[in-house]
Amino acid sequence: MAGKKNPWGGGSGGENPPGDDQSPANEGDGSSGPRNPWLPGGEDDKRRSASIEDIFKHRGPEGPRRRGGGPRGPSLSLPERPGGKSWLPLLAGGVVAVWLFTTGVHFVQPREQGIVTWLGGKYSSTLNPGTNFSLPWPIQQVEVENVSEIRSEKIPDDNQEKLILTGDQNLVDLSYLIRWNIKDLKQFKFNLQEPEETVREAAEAAMRASVAEQELDTVLSGEGRADIEQSVRNRMQAILDAYRAGIAVQGIEIDKTDPPQQVIEAFNDVLAAQQDAERDINQARRYAQQLLARAEGDAAAFNQIYAEYRLAPEVTRRRLYYETMESVLSKTDKTIIEADGVTPYLPLPEVQRRAREAQQRAGGQ
Repeated sequence: MAGKKNPWGGGSGGENPPGDDQSPANEGDGSSGPRNPWLPGGEDDKRRSASIEDIFKHRGPEGPRRRGGGPRGPSLSLPERPGGKSWLPLLAGGVVAVWLFTTGVHFVQPREQGIVTWLGGKYSSTLNPGTNFSLPWPIQQVEVENVSEIRSEKIPDDNQEKLILTGDQNLVDLSYLIRWNIKDLKQFKFNLQEPEETVREAAEAAMRASVAEQELDTVLSGEGRADIEQSVRNRMQAILDAYRAGIAVQGIEIDKTDPPQQVIEAFNDVLAAQQDAERDINQARRYAQQLLARAEGDAAAFNQIYAEYRLAPEVTRRRLYYETMESVLSKTDKTIIEADGVTPYLPLPEVQRRAREAQQRAGGQ
């Protein structure tokens, strides 16, 4: 445009805007127009037209580059090693070594075993107690389990009733404890989705089958408890082995065997009657044994007397008479008269009674 100057550089045509003829920025540089805003400041502060190279010379992908200090402070960098090399390779190597040691070396305790899997899925191997090695995580993953620990499951797990049908078509409220441990860690981890629930279901099936073979009185009295526990253990182990569960049943302990709550009073009455009957029977047997022993003793004594009687019949007869009279007269008051002229009746019992009373009064004074 005629009469105006190019703001980005000096030109031959045009005039300065009014009032800018004496501007200090135009003195002594042999050029006219304002300074290029895209050029960095410096000693050579010449005004010239901007170019693409000048615009992007000090600009990077993240924005204009900054030199030295500024609002954000100095740039961060690692110190150099004595030889002038960087510490970064050593730090990276240390991190890799720690990663390999912590995820590739495994110390398995004596009562434990470990399962190694590829990428957390496919089975690789089993680690035995001691120091073991594997590929680092996440290539291989290791899961350690205590295989010697005795675990327990109580059925039912609270105070609820667990009614089981007996062989004589009666119900019994039964609770028991299961003790088990892991015998094959691979089967335990990969063949069972819920191991504890599998143990409980197998135990319940085995218990119902074993109790169904016994009568109610046998179960309640506890006489067949040991047989039931052994039968449940064998049945349960057979079921778990068929499942390939990797579980060993260590024992079954029956805790409670009671009749159902609805009929428990009637059962208590029946048990009390049975106990009374057993007590009476025992008393009758004891009395019969006493009578038998007494009769046997009398028979043995008679046999001895008869043997003596056969040796001396007259002497034995007289001795028996005297002994019999002595045993009879010793229990009665008696009066013996040897001469004539004696009053045939004397109140000897009354006399004796008065004499005793007199002695008692004398002793009391």
